[in-house]
Amino acid sequence: MFPDTYTVDGHYHIAIGGVPIRQLAEEYGTPLYVLDYDTLIHRIQSFQESLREMNPPGQAFYAGKAFLSTAMAGLLKDQGMGLDVVSGGELYTALEAGMDPARVVFHGNVKTEDEIRMGLSRGVGYFVVDSLAELAAISRIAGELGEQAAILLRLTPGIEAHTHAFIQTGQFDSKFGFGMIDGIHEEALEQALRLPNLVLKGFHAHIGSQIFDEDPFVHNAQRLMEFMRVALERHRYWPDVLDIGGGFGVQYGPDDDPPQVPRILARVNETMRRLTPPGYPVPTVFIEPGRAIVAEAGVTIYQVRATKTVPGGRRYVAVDGGMGDNIRPALYQAAYVAQVDGKNPETPAGVYTIAGRYCESGDILVKDIALPEPEVGDYLAVYGTGAYNYAMASNYNRVPRPAVVLVDKARTVLWVKRESYEDLVRNDLPWRRPEEGRWR
Repeated sequence: MFPDTYTVDGHYHIAIGGVPIRQLAEEYGTPLYVLDYDTLIHRIQSFQESLREMNPPGQAFYAGKAFLSTAMAGLLKDQGMGLDVVSGGELYTALEAGMDPARVVFHGNVKTEDEIRMGLSRGVGYFVVDSLAELAAISRIAGELGEQAAILLRLTPGIEAHTHAFIQTGQFDSKFGFGMIDGIHEEALEQALRLPNLVLKGFHAHIGSQIFDEDPFVHNAQRLMEFMRVALERHRYWPDVLDIGGGFGVQYGPDDDPPQVPRILARVNETMRRLTPPGYPVPTVFIEPGRAIVAEAGVTIYQVRATKTVPGGRRYVAVDGGMGDNIRPALYQAAYVAQVDGKNPETPAGVYTIAGRYCESGDILVKDIALPEPEVGDYLAVYGTGAYNYAMASNYNRVPRPAVVLVDKARTVLWVKRESYEDLVRNDLPWRRPEEGRWR
């Protein structure tokens, strides 16, 4: 919930990475995304240590969709972690940071031909294939380029993790992957082995996000291993890789109890070793943590701009950000913890609803939270905002997106500049009458 370096002094002033949030707000403005370096490094190294304990050692590919910038990709490169991308834009960001494309997994249920061509020509390590049409397209484009495409088949194993419906992906009724129920997964396997210019490296299944139970991850691995044995029996094919995706839960609130990743990976490894036929190597496990690395490293700082009480008694605290920088509460009722800087959180004055500035009734960041009385000008910290906040930010209402700053040992490094009004209109073109347009 809190970054590893979170502290509060005797006057209840909050600091992250040794930097008071008031100082950050005054220097960089608000809203402001703050990332704690120590938390990022600790999470990355924890995953890597757990993977090294596996036999054979596993590999981690950070899920860039959680949060990605050129600087973040550079950090991953320095830490020796791979990257999972889902678009040409994410791949371009990784390449701009100097990341080795061989350490990139290219996901996505829709990849354009330009994106496939880009990935193949730049030497992406693996494509995760999501449909028969994509299988054919990758085979054809690889042939045109004179390349061999290493692929993983994405399967949907029918495992419904206990999480919000919008972020479940392992159930059969999903837009992702080949369902392991109607034979389409077996057809995909046959085509992947038959089509030219493809090298089938293994299988992939991601069952959802923000999962707190250990068992779904183990069941996922078991289901895939059972299908691998079918592939061996019918096609004499045994894979090199088993990618079990990500989805490891994190702590957004005091009641959240994240799973123990080392224990999950140990159980997965034991399951795989037990189900690997004699004489065949245990496949290498890939995982794709994103939220579990960056979520708790992130804090968003807002400034209170207005307060009011409405008929019925609800007390609103309006801040200078909202759904434009954090759509998750409006999208799937995500809950966050917030604190008022400089005020004792143990002596709340009442229950408040933190509202955003955007012209939507649903623009509520935190509903019904006990706080010491917020006043205009106060700074408010919202915790656990490292994942899917900047990544899903928008310019709704033509509001510029916030800056991103990294903190470490009382130092700050700007990772993403705050957008300006000039940035908002950079791609706009001036008004012209329709008759001045081009004939078609």
